[in-house]
Amino acid sequence: MVTRRAVVTGASSGIGEATVRDLRARGWEVVGVARRADRLQTLVDETGASAIACDLTDEDAVASLLAELEASGPVHALVQVAGGARGTERVEDASVADWQWMYDVNVLATQRLVAGILPQLRRAAESDGHADTVFVTSTAAQIAYPGGSGYNAAKAAESMLVKVLRQELNGEPIRVVEVAPGMVHTEEFTLNRLGGDSLAAEAVYAGVEKPLTAHDVADVIGYALDAPGHVNLDLITMRPVAQSAQHLLARGPLRVRGGEG
Repeated sequence: MVTRRAVVTGASSGIGEATVRDLRARGWEVVGVARRADRLQTLVDETGASAIACDLTDEDAVASLLAELEASGPVHALVQVAGGARGTERVEDASVADWQWMYDVNVLATQRLVAGILPQLRRAAESDGHADTVFVTSTAAQIAYPGGSGYNAAKAAESMLVKVLRQELNGEPIRVVEVAPGMVHTEEFTLNRLGGDSLAAEAVYAGVEKPLTAHDVADVIGYALDAPGHVNLDLITMRPVAQSAQHLLARGPLRVRGGEG
């Protein structure tokens, strides 16, 4: 049986880190990719994964990443988690620099990496029957909300990239999976979005019973990758039970309402 190898971006924290841990537990070989080499080294020491430090917005750095992957073995799966949000301003007040950053890390970095790694995925698919791509977008790609305009726009663009890619790869044994989480409580995402304001970041989750965790999302990614090779999970939208819709969030204990019978 072939031991499959996955490349997981955004691996230094949050969903990316949890995905590396989950796939290693499932028996995958994993290459974690992120900017912070020190965080990656800790992950390597704890999981037995390998790692490559890379800024996916840097064209030369991505070229080096691809060359190192090419030299070190086949790539059976790409899990593109890296991305992020900055700011919650209205459209009229937003920072163009923040919008540019969000487009760079969520959209252009994804296109750059996909274009570069597809030849390696095709070779693995030809040899082993199929290859996989998984993209972590967001429910922000599906539903607009006040204060989300820049992130809404960037994630919607990334989601469209994924949908087009699936059609362009029609006829090839390469799966294209999109996972769109709602509220996920991770250590850095909201903190970074709010400029490092820890009190404001924690207030986002205050009173919400059991937001999604990074492990929850990683578990779904692992399930999608381990599904039979002919099964493609096009789009998985996942939210905590407390978040019935993008704009409808219960704060306080979940409880049964209504009368008997």
